[in-house]
Amino acid sequence: MIEIHIVWGVFFICRWTGPVDNRVSRRRHLLRPLSGPNGAKPMNTPMNRRQFTKTTVATLAGMTAVSTSLHGAEKAGRTARLGFIGVGGRGTSLLRNTLGLKPARVTAVCDVNPASAARAQKLVVAAGQPEPAAYTKSETDFERMLQRDDVDAVVISTPWEWHAPMAVAAMKQGKYVGVEVPCAITLEECWQLIRTNETTGVPCMMLENWSFRRDNLAVLNMIRQGLFGQIVHCHSAHSHNCIYWYMDARGYPRWSGKHLLARCADQYPTHTLGPVLSWMDINCGDRFETIVSMATGQFGITDQLTRRYGADHEPASYDWRQGDVVTSLIRTAKGKTIVVNMDMQLPRPYDNRWMIQGTRGLYSEERDSVYLAGLEGPAHRKEEWELFKPFQEKYDHRWWTEAISSIPHAQDHGGTDSLQMHLFVEAVRTGTPLPLDVYDSVVMSCLFPLSEQSIAAGSQPIACPDFTSGKWKTRKPYFALES
Repeated sequence: MIEIHIVWGVFFICRWTGPVDNRVSRRRHLLRPLSGPNGAKPMNTPMNRRQFTKTTVATLAGMTAVSTSLHGAEKAGRTARLGFIGVGGRGTSLLRNTLGLKPARVTAVCDVNPASAARAQKLVVAAGQPEPAAYTKSETDFERMLQRDDVDAVVISTPWEWHAPMAVAAMKQGKYVGVEVPCAITLEECWQLIRTNETTGVPCMMLENWSFRRDNLAVLNMIRQGLFGQIVHCHSAHSHNCIYWYMDARGYPRWSGKHLLARCADQYPTHTLGPVLSWMDINCGDRFETIVSMATGQFGITDQLTRRYGADHEPASYDWRQGDVVTSLIRTAKGKTIVVNMDMQLPRPYDNRWMIQGTRGLYSEERDSVYLAGLEGPAHRKEEWELFKPFQEKYDHRWWTEAISSIPHAQDHGGTDSLQMHLFVEAVRTGTPLPLDVYDSVVMSCLFPLSEQSIAAGSQPIACPDFTSGKWKTRKPYFALES
């Protein structure tokens, strides 16, 4: 029956798009391939009938896969049935947060390390659920897991180079996708995620937990209520000594450290940009237009390895390409600017240094303070800072006043991981859109390859692709709406 419906659907739509019928023009965003690298046709290139039919078949097949997956969730008592791909350190953390959610059931786990998969199975059983199936045969064993009918969604926490390929494969199988940061590390991967999402209609979000922080959501409420006026400029940073994360216990590079040997870029831009996108309505009325990046030389990795392991430690003499601090300047289509710092190789306390500035005031995460020109009082007449805490309490987001209270044992990163997974599970369970979409996920991640291009070109300006293909002009803000 499914095949018959698809064939007749294609026949009907092909007949429907005759030369005198202009209705198809209103649906071109669904039926044309996206513009992008490697010769993909631009949005304004006319389709012939064969191309149209091929794309429509793929679209309808994807819709069928989504319908089948969601129907399966309904038959399971509206429980979200999840598969975890990658259950090492980060994957296990997300698994623990998910096991506290009653509407979620973990039916499968996948990891190249059998011990990690076995540990995940034990955690699931200890939480009172049946033992999930384990897939550990090879790096591509996740493909077998994606064939399961009792997996409605996947959570991907693997090395970066696997994020986009796994997310694409999952969408093609009709599975909701939650993929760790960054969701892509090349521009081609960014386009693959966009194309697959638009072709299949399967929701995909990057699990950028800093978008869900309590303070950031309160600031978002303040912005949307006009307290800062028109937003003009933002500063953000990921300042976090992560040498321990890049290296193993012997001081040799792990998979993440190998990227420091091969590339010089802002390799971890999403924590900084996560809240900024919603603060500045990126992809929903504005977009990144031009990016300029520059990097310091590499001094910190060598120094830390030498101090800890000695001057004769082999990796201390490696030719590390990654600069210690990367600074990027982004200009938007509407003339606003964003400064982004990556500072992950020098000893320092953790800091994000968010600052959002508008025509009527600003917020500083570093100072934990705000200044609002439109308010009455001595502090405002003297242009002095006020503590942010009273404003956070007043403009607290409902996710933190309502949703978080229903999550047992909220943990990790101040509860943001639990909140993020709660919202992900609820979307899967109810068949509704995810809290972050694929466009925002890709735009947060694209600074990685774009900054690399700019640095390699001597800090030349690089044009940022329009991953929405013009839809940013009419898209409305959707993230964390209070109504």
